[in-house]
Amino acid sequence: MTSGTEPWLVVGLGNPGPGYAGNRHNVGFMVADLLADRIGGRFKTHKSRAMVVEGRLGMPGGAMARVVLAKPMSYMNLSGGPVSALAGFYKVPLERIVVVHDELDLDYGVLRLKTGGGDNGHNGLKSLSKSLGREYPRVRFGIGRPPGRMEVADYVLKDFSAAERKELDYFVDRAADATEALVLEGLERAQNTYNS
Repeated sequence: MTSGTEPWLVVGLGNPGPGYAGNRHNVGFMVADLLADRIGGRFKTHKSRAMVVEGRLGMPGGAMARVVLAKPMSYMNLSGGPVSALAGFYKVPLERIVVVHDELDLDYGVLRLKTGGGDNGHNGLKSLSKSLGREYPRVRFGIGRPPGRMEVADYVLKDFSAAERKELDYFVDRAADATEALVLEGLERAQNTYNS
């Protein structure tokens, strides 16, 4: 579906540093890391305050797309600056910037792909929408709501529970598949497959 020349910018949202690596808020980084493994690339520091890896997604002999995978190295609530700088550097239009992020309003492991919409209190999305506009494609990865009276901020900055970790690899893999499908086949076909 996609031309081989114009790149896609696939952004995984998270917080930098080993202390955050297993947090629910860092599921975007987890998906970006898996996609980097799939294209055989390693993240390198970019002047935009992000880690990036460039490569091709897809199957040799089948549909392929040029992608720039990115993990902003600012904190979550400042993600817009690095992503905006990357979009300018690689000349990527808004409709080709795919953002993978955690989503409180979906049950754990549920995926929803869409373009645009509100930020639902997500500081990473708030920052991106302020810097870019709202109409970018999103891969929303359900993390569920905090139990009891736990504050949202505490919940998203906690690691996945032991029970959740049993299925985490499967769900991250599925989110990476959904991201690839969005890039290679378009939003509608990817939604038909993964918005279930």
